[in-house]
Amino acid sequence: MHLIDPIVELASELQQIRRDIHAHPELCFEEHRTADVVARKLAEWGIPVIRGLGVTGLVGVIRKGRSDRAIGLRADMDALPVQEINTFPHASRHEGKMHACGHDGHTAMLLGAARHLSTHGNFDGTVYVIFQPAEEGGGGARRMMDDGLFEKCPMDAVFGMHNWPGAAVGTFGVTPGPMMASSNEFEVTIKGKGAHAAQPHKGIDPIMIAIQIAQSWQTIITRNKSPIDAGVLSITQIHAGSATNIIPDEATLIGTVRTFTTEVLDLIETRMRAIAQHTAAAFDANVDFRFKRNYPPLINHAEEAAFAAEVMKGIVGETNVNAAVEPTMGAEDFAFMLQEKRGCYVFIGNGEGAHRAAGHGLGPCNLHNPSYDFNDELLPIGATYWVRLAEAYLRQ
Repeated sequence: MHLIDPIVELASELQQIRRDIHAHPELCFEEHRTADVVARKLAEWGIPVIRGLGVTGLVGVIRKGRSDRAIGLRADMDALPVQEINTFPHASRHEGKMHACGHDGHTAMLLGAARHLSTHGNFDGTVYVIFQPAEEGGGGARRMMDDGLFEKCPMDAVFGMHNWPGAAVGTFGVTPGPMMASSNEFEVTIKGKGAHAAQPHKGIDPIMIAIQIAQSWQTIITRNKSPIDAGVLSITQIHAGSATNIIPDEATLIGTVRTFTTEVLDLIETRMRAIAQHTAAAFDANVDFRFKRNYPPLINHAEEAAFAAEVMKGIVGETNVNAAVEPTMGAEDFAFMLQEKRGCYVFIGNGEGAHRAAGHGLGPCNLHNPSYDFNDELLPIGATYWVRLAEAYLRQ
């Protein structure tokens, strides 16, 4: 690998920062301590800071030369409401909160890049280092944008990165077009008529109606949607009833829909609503249909994806860069930024979990797992990528 020597020398300090953040996880829009750590480090390195974007979000501004060209590099800061089962020294000190997705590592990698760009950066223009809150369901990217991120920090393109367990350390993945799915949730309540279970003819059974709806919804995926378009409709919760001898008044179906395009999402939502309403009506019941669109699909711009792939190849070699990585049905609110600005999102390999020190949980080192831990070997690799990407982009 062709890493930047001063960043490699900084690796132990970045590890300390990363593990400190890991030990003090904060949830959506509560990242006050984390933001203070970031702001303090940026100020220590002479980097001006803009705070208060998206409640706890902040941006470091690194300017050199006279060019008005600019690039944004984004890392997320928030943790998850997960109880960590690791017991190594930097395990979470806060009950029910954990950095189970590696945002502590993302923050540390971008800090390492910021320091190098400020002190040794070879570019003409501006690099905005964006530290975003509330990626895990809070839509922090959208909130930062609503607070004027792109007006206060005008940039030509914006880039993001996420660690990827299972991919070897020293590898990267990217693809043009859809890379992550839209995230949407539904809650549909069927309102029937309660009755004694021994006298079902006197009621309108919402459970049987819910079963009919649940089964019919899957025909949207297999019969309404084109087979070559990706789409997932998963019912993850069914709530109904309170006793074995009572037919309840209501039954509720809850779940998620994931797609790579808005067109497919429109189709699925429309058909779900129609099926639910007409099926309920056929049984003389009513339905309360609620569908919430959370994050749009993450669509990489082709030119920027190809550009990022070339930068990655220069660091880890061509054979260690998958420029057509398989998209995932997971979601990411960086998608909002890519709707407004050109750019792309990449994966950096986090390994299989062998990096975890004694005291890790017995579960796999997967994202959103209580045994997860970010691989500190990535810190100089990711920071080098950020620096090389910014420098190369601003040299264009």
